[in-house]
This record gives sequence, structure tokens and C-alpha cells, in this order.
Amino acid sequence: MRLRALLETDALGLRLLGGEEELDRTVRGVMTTDLRDPSRYLSGGELVLSGLAWRHSAEDSEPFVRILASAGVAGLAAGEAELGAVPEDLVTACARHRLPLFAVDEDVAFATVTEYVVRQVSGERAGDLAAVVDRHRRLMTSGPAGGGPDVVLDLLGSDLDLRAWVLSPTGRRIAGAGATLSPARAAVLAGEHLAAIRAGRRSPFRTTVDGTAYSLFPVRNAGRGTTPTAFRDVRETVLSDWLLAVEADAGDWPAARLDLLQGVTQLIAVERDRRDAARTVRRRLAQEVLELVQTGAAPAEIAARLRVAAPVLLPGLVTAPHWQIAVARVEWARNGTDTGEGGTAGTGGTGGSGAALVEGGPVAQSVLEEILVDPAWTGPGTGAGAGADATDRIAVAHTDDEAIALVPLPAAPADLVPADPASVPDAGEGALPGGAGGAEKPLDTPAADPGLHADALLAAVRDPLSAGLADDGRLTLGVSAAVHSAEGLRGALEEARHARRVAAARPGRVCAAGHHELASHVLLLPFVPDDVRRAFTARLLDPLRDYDRRHRAELIPTLEAFLDCDGSWTRCAARLHLHVNTLRYRVGRIEQLTGRDLARLEDKLDFFLALRMS
Repeated sequence: MRLRALLETDALGLRLLGGEEELDRTVRGVMTTDLRDPSRYLSGGELVLSGLAWRHSAEDSEPFVRILASAGVAGLAAGEAELGAVPEDLVTACARHRLPLFAVDEDVAFATVTEYVVRQVSGERAGDLAAVVDRHRRLMTSGPAGGGPDVVLDLLGSDLDLRAWVLSPTGRRIAGAGATLSPARAAVLAGEHLAAIRAGRRSPFRTTVDGTAYSLFPVRNAGRGTTPTAFRDVRETVLSDWLLAVEADAGDWPAARLDLLQGVTQLIAVERDRRDAARTVRRRLAQEVLELVQTGAAPAEIAARLRVAAPVLLPGLVTAPHWQIAVARVEWARNGTDTGEGGTAGTGGTGGSGAALVEGGPVAQSVLEEILVDPAWTGPGTGAGAGADATDRIAVAHTDDEAIALVPLPAAPADLVPADPASVPDAGEGALPGGAGGAEKPLDTPAADPGLHADALLAAVRDPLSAGLADDGRLTLGVSAAVHSAEGLRGALEEARHARRVAAARPGRVCAAGHHELASHVLLLPFVPDDVRRAFTARLLDPLRDYDRRHRAELIPTLEAFLDCDGSWTRCAARLHLHVNTLRYRVGRIEQLTGRDLARLEDKLDFFLALRMS
């Protein structure tokens, strides 16, 4: 039954005090309590009846309502027999947590409300109970042990005609290969899911993408030792939890069907826990190598641990791999203030004012593991690691507030390395990490380094992760060059950390930097004070912007193209589709407005830096 039905029943005499927009919530049961913390007795979907005996002061309302909302109850009905009118602090707390609140008249017994709800819920479930029980039995029989999530989703398709997919928080498709869902749409759904969680909306989350309705169900971690939902900060898991995306609008579904989908998410959570457990060995390997590197252990000792790690991460490997290191950090704002190094100030997150700090290391570890298996750079494998699951190549440890990944790159045989390094294709979107050059080739240029590239790693996941970070979170990532021996790991770790600090100095919620940028002037620009940057760019570029605004002369685009063409008149004119004389006129106007001479190297450099800093 829906909450709305309670108001439509005159015999109950309930009055709505808040939450009118949430009246379509489904009621699956009823519970009467005056405990200050009834979370252990709540399973979600209940109408909670309370005489408010737990309330001794106005400060008691907020924690009580927060516990109810975190447990997923449908609504709260407060009796007026004990305190008279429902206290305003309770009304305010329910509004803050979007929990519908009803007042129960002192002449109406809680038993009357309970009897009505139980009768309605039992009647609605009776017709479909046998079918639901049978489907649950079939799902349990053919769950993770009998084929994984794909089998469960196949049953949803055959029994309920529902197309569904299991997606990672970045939109990576984990299950549902039999149904078409483009990577772009999957990323949009993941972003909608993360935004809904950060906004505190009640699941399932309903959304429409290009005219198609979807319902999104969170797949919660079901492993042992997890913190109860009522006491867990959502930021601890929002960037790691899976979701079940169903191509349907669950707004008018009966309770039985919603129960079934919740059961499906529980089965998928078991599979998620199994895969997390499989990562334990790789995480431990990364942790051991990292500790040896950071404590200055002998290269021979580090090399011994790498020899153990290599066959685990790249089964069937016959030659020693190259190694790359990626460092990630997730930071959350404190009470809506700055998120950290160079970060953008937030407006406060789910934790609210005074929220406890979230431990960043485990969050960054989960995020980095997900980023490294993103399809933008992984694939079915080549060479020694062919056929292996992409997640089997990921070894990520965490220390303090950062996560550190040890990534192996299969080294190509020397006779397969091109004589001309420039002939090695650059690693763009879809490139495989398995084509690194031999040990004798330089590894510090893009042509000879087809492994991880910072920007490519984030290209497909930037939007979903930004939605999960919301206004109070920030992710920064740094990637080292590839090294081919244990001696180079310490330098690679420092290089990755330094690249991450460069990324942290940039604006934006999700930022990355690679080792190539550490040998460029670009490294210096983020550290120029903001007021100096503004004054420098304004002095050079504001006259051109003002002129363009008044005359639509396109002097700024002309200046960018002229510098990009190294001052070549013919190449620049061809790029802009202009006559050379027109180009000369525009450049002359730029020089006249700024008092600079674009034939001089110093002035060219000043313009170049101004454009980059703007």
C-alpha cells in the first residue's frame, strides 16, 4: 500500500505534517516503538508509530529521525496523547531528512492504525506471494554459485520481461551482456545514481535518458564487518557501490515486485563481496612492495617481491614486466570549506555541518581500482596476459589518505620493438597496456610509453565521479613513467606523487596529471598565485577580448592559432581559412592593441603563457 492511502482513510484520523512529495512511498509493514535507537528492528518500508517517549529535549529529534531515514522507513506517525501537539523540532528534522510525518490524534489508538496497515499489506501480497517465493528460490539456486549476476538478470528478463544491467559507480558494465546499453548511457545512469545518493533520495531512483525510463537500485555491500547503514557516512561507499539499472519506471510497481528487485540486489551484493575478497591477495602484494619501497629496502629484496607479484597479476608471463605507479587521493571538505590542496571550496556534503572526517585511503583505493579497469584503456589482453580478467591486473594499496597502484606492463620482445620510436602508436582511447617497448628503449616519451596516461584514464569516468563527489569531494590522480626494474620504483612513486600534487593545484572536482608534465613549463603554471595570474593575463588579453566583443574580430582565436603554428603565416592562414594579408592585418591589430611584437620570442612566450593561464 502507499502512504497516501493512510490519509484517504477517515477512520484513522491522520494529519500530514510534512513530506507531501513522498506520499507515493510503499508501506511494507508497521512498527510501534519508543526506543531512542530502533534501528536493529527495522528492515525498511515500515510505518513507524511512536508516542515520543524517547524525546526528552529538542536535541533528541534529529538523531532519532536520522536513524529512521537511514533504515529506509516509509514514514513516521507521532501520537499526540503524551505531549499534545507534535513538537516543531521533530517536524523540522523530518523535513530535513525527507521523512513523511503524520500526527495521530489522541482519540485514535495505535492498534487501530496497526490493524489497518497489516490488513492492507497482507491483502496486496496474498495474490503474488507464491510467485514471489518461487522466483526468490530460483534466484538463490542460480545466483553467484550458478552463473553469477548474468543468470540473475536473465531470470528477470524471462520472468518479468525486464531488461537490467549491473553497473559500477563509473558506469562500467559488470553484467547484462545480453542486452544493449551504450557506454555513454551507462555513464549517465551511473552519474544519476551517484547524484541521487548524495542528495539523500530514497531508492529506487527513477530517471529518464533520451526518452527511456530507468529505475536504479543501489547494490549495498553485504560483507561481514560492515558498518550498519544507520551509522555509516554515505561518502565512505558512494564511489564504490554497484547499482542495478532496470529499464522501467518503478513508480507504480506493487510491493511484491519491489521486494523481488531488492532481493536481486542482495544476491548481486554477494557476488560483489566475492570479487572484493579475490582482490585481497593483490592488495596485500601491493602493500608489501610499497612498504619495501618506502622503507628503503635493498633493490634485491624488492625485486624478489616483484617476482612473486608478476605471475599473479599477469598469468603466463615469460619475461619481466615493466611497472607503472598511479597515486590517487580523495578528499572531502570540512564543514563546507576547502577540500584540500588547491581544491575548490565545497558547500558542505552529506555529512553536514560538523561531520566527522571520512578516511580517504580506503575510498581512494576502491576508486583507483575501478578507474584502472575502465574500458578506456583495458581490453582482452595481449601477449602473456591474454584472456585474463582485467581486474586481475590491478594491485592497489592504501596508506594514510592516498591509494597507490602497482600496474604491470608486459614488455615486448626486443625483436618486436620498432627501430624508430616515433613509429610506436600513441596510447589513446582503447589502447592496451600491453605494448611497452623493450628494456633498451627510452620510457619517458609518449611514443615509447603506451601504458597508463592520466587524462585517458579519467576521460570516461570524469562525469559520474564528479556526481558522486558532489560539492564537497575532490579526486586527484598522478601517473608515473614506466620503469623496468626494482631500482626505479622509488623514483616512480615520487614521480606519481608529484604529478598528483600538480593535478591538485588545478581547478575542478576530478583532475589528473602525468609524468610528461613534470618536464614542462606547464608544471609551473598552477603554482603562480591567482592575483598574479589575473593581472598578467588581463594586461595582455583584455584589450583583445574587448576588441573582439565590440567588433567580432576573432583576435584571440587568431593569436592562439598563430602561436600554435609556430608563427608560420602560410600554415596559420590555411588553418583559419584566411588570406595571408587578412592574417597579417589581424596580427598587426593585436600588436597595436597590446604594444607587443609577435616577431620577438619574448613577446610570443608572454602571449603563450597568458593564454595557458587564462
